[in-house]
Amino acid sequence: MSFSSGVKEELYRHISPARHCQLAELAALLHFNGSIGVGTTGTFLQIHAENALVVRKCFTLLQKTFNISTETRVQQENQQTGYFCRIDDPELIRRILQGIKFLDQTGSPTSGEESLQDGLRCPVSRLLIRNSCCQRAFLRGAFLAAGSMSNPGKGYHLEIVCSRPLQAQQILEILTEFEIEGRIVQRKKYYVVYIKEGAGISDFLNVVEAHVALMEFENSRIVREVRNTVNRRVNCETANITKTVTAAARQVDDILFLQQKYGFEKLPVSLRQMAEVRLEYPEAPLKELGMYLDPPVGKSGVNHRLRKLCELADAMRS
Repeated sequence: MSFSSGVKEELYRHISPARHCQLAELAALLHFNGSIGVGTTGTFLQIHAENALVVRKCFTLLQKTFNISTETRVQQENQQTGYFCRIDDPELIRRILQGIKFLDQTGSPTSGEESLQDGLRCPVSRLLIRNSCCQRAFLRGAFLAAGSMSNPGKGYHLEIVCSRPLQAQQILEILTEFEIEGRIVQRKKYYVVYIKEGAGISDFLNVVEAHVALMEFENSRIVREVRNTVNRRVNCETANITKTVTAAARQVDDILFLQQKYGFEKLPVSLRQMAEVRLEYPEAPLKELGMYLDPPVGKSGVNHRLRKLCELADAMRS
């Protein structure tokens, strides 16, 4: 099971105790996966999803909020499995859509759209998600219906795919109210709300009350950050060692050149001693070289003398 599937499994099992939160979550599921059509028996309300958890959660919420029991079915087509939940009773459909604020008391879409189907895709009523607990429930339903996230061990990415820009904008506004930074990007005909930062994803999991997934995410995040820190330090140490070795090799070459073309006897005592010590200890760091001098010299003093030797060699070569 992927990490994303594990999150959805946890969200599926989480049932809000308050009816208003249950309605908010149901509204999100219908908002993303619901459709209204006309069949031989009249108008029907259908929930269709490729994930069985979405349909099962709809079934559970319909039972709890409206005491409605409906049948679910599985359909195989083009090697893809679809899960369906359908309601054909016009009175039940009216009760559900009015309960989740898609219809007003006169039976007209609250969004102002002419068709019920278009009304389902419009932003949900603010009355339904005015409380923070209902906003949490709505985000929970939105992620269950249209969300996904990457394995935290590989990278940080969480997204909710919307079919309309206003849908995405409403999700983004709710995230902002919880101080979670998200963005919208258009991907073909869809509008994707995404979170890229690890801290933002962690906050999102906390908001939707996926606490088990949150602990797993944080553990993985800590391991990843420690590994990255270790890698950075190793790379830094490797770079420093490479820099030191390269500098030491150049210093030895310059000193050997001076020995052959100039002669150590012409050098000042301090530079002659420095040249002899560097040849004797070609791999030693500057601080260690200073301890071999008489009297001992600090790191900056050693660096100054070696630089003088290199400058003299460069001057002779030119």
